[in-house]
Amino acid sequence: MWSFNHTVSNWPTFSFIGIPGLEAAQIWISIPFCLLYLLALMGNALLLILVKAEHNLHEPQFYFLAVLALTDLGLSLSTMPSVLAIFWFNVHSIGLDACLTQMFFIHTLSSVESGVLVAMAFDRLVAICAPLNYTRILTHSTVACLSGAAVIRGATLVAPLPFLLRTFPFYGANILSHSYCYYPDMLNLACGDITFSGVYGLVFVLFTFAVDVVFILVSYMKILATVIKLGNQDRNWKSLHTCACHLCTVFVFYLPLISLAVLHHYTQNTSLILFTSMSNAYLLMTPLLNPLVYSLKSRQIQAALCKRFWVQRIIAGE
Repeated sequence: MWSFNHTVSNWPTFSFIGIPGLEAAQIWISIPFCLLYLLALMGNALLLILVKAEHNLHEPQFYFLAVLALTDLGLSLSTMPSVLAIFWFNVHSIGLDACLTQMFFIHTLSSVESGVLVAMAFDRLVAICAPLNYTRILTHSTVACLSGAAVIRGATLVAPLPFLLRTFPFYGANILSHSYCYYPDMLNLACGDITFSGVYGLVFVLFTFAVDVVFILVSYMKILATVIKLGNQDRNWKSLHTCACHLCTVFVFYLPLISLAVLHHYTQNTSLILFTSMSNAYLLMTPLLNPLVYSLKSRQIQAALCKRFWVQRIIAGE
């Protein structure tokens, strides 16, 4: 799928910038990157295995967690080829088709992850505000429909982006400011009138991330109002504790996303090293931290981990 090359062709090629000023240390920089990717892949794969194997985790909130882990695996695998090609093989070029393909998967999976976070907020909203109707509302079909809607929305809204970029000519060095293909980055390199493409990109952001953030905020305002009405402090704490993992995941996902958007807007006044670090953190830290957050904060996940490793230790001891 990936067509990295150094040859001259009729099709435009794009160049990844890597980490400016640290070109001589790229082989050493690749070591922590490889470890982080490995941990992200292993952590999310482990979550998928636990949710599938443990009957106690066959609940809507953990089904959504499995979809989130699957999305994070896709994000890691989407960026890993270009990032490791830079640091391992000093390959900084990518063809147009490969770049558009990578861009499609990155933006689609980011939109899917945002949609899954909304579904998880809805799950917590129903669990706290309407606990007696939880099993009636959050059925297996509801979980499947919400997850499928997130995928369809992401793929449908992102699908026009590659076709819009293909209508523009690209001249010159075409140097990308990330270690992967990113729509605003590629659009800035396009020659011609990019007004419509820029407006569509803004519409995409508004109809995905902006709408999702508003829904999550409204959900937690409703949750907070319900918890305050309960009166019992111990019960309040237990109710809010069930939301802790989801809130941490929301912050882990949206803070790098917002930071990267701000840096893109003020690129000329931003340090290149800071810009590159934030762009890598945007798609690497989320898949890495999500499994860690749920392993540390979710008692059900902790119990499942202890059970699996305890059983394996007993089998090994025998």
